[in-house]
Amino acid sequence: MVTRAKSKGELLAHLKTRGIEEDVAAATIFRLQEAGLVNDTEFARAWANSRHSHKKLSKRSIAGELRQKGVVQESIDQALDEIDDESEYRAAFDLAFKKYNTMSRLEPEVQVRRIQSLLGRKGFSFSTIGRVLKELDLIQGY
Repeated sequence: MVTRAKSKGELLAHLKTRGIEEDVAAATIFRLQEAGLVNDTEFARAWANSRHSHKKLSKRSIAGELRQKGVVQESIDQALDEIDDESEYRAAFDLAFKKYNTMSRLEPEVQVRRIQSLLGRKGFSFSTIGRVLKELDLIQGY
């Protein structure tokens, strides 16, 4: 079984559930960081890249996931800086286009509503969603 890398926050939480005292856990993680085995910046970069390219998540959703994993904001910002706006738009469009191709028999209003919902759940902004719908010719004049 292959396990994924974990953030400092995740490791601390795991050690705490195992009954390890907080100061011992912190010292252990500090030593792991010094040895280069725990690096939140690299973890955030890999997580962001994976979630953006495979799950088509927005930067906003990825940031929320990283926060839940205990990654500091500076590492989150560095990781998300590597995802440019065009890449984020392209991910949203690809996701919407895939959904659009499965709804040819539905009314245009239903298509718009379903694509908006899908992209909203993935964390994309209203402006990105509008741009995607316009490019799919589902709305006019956005």
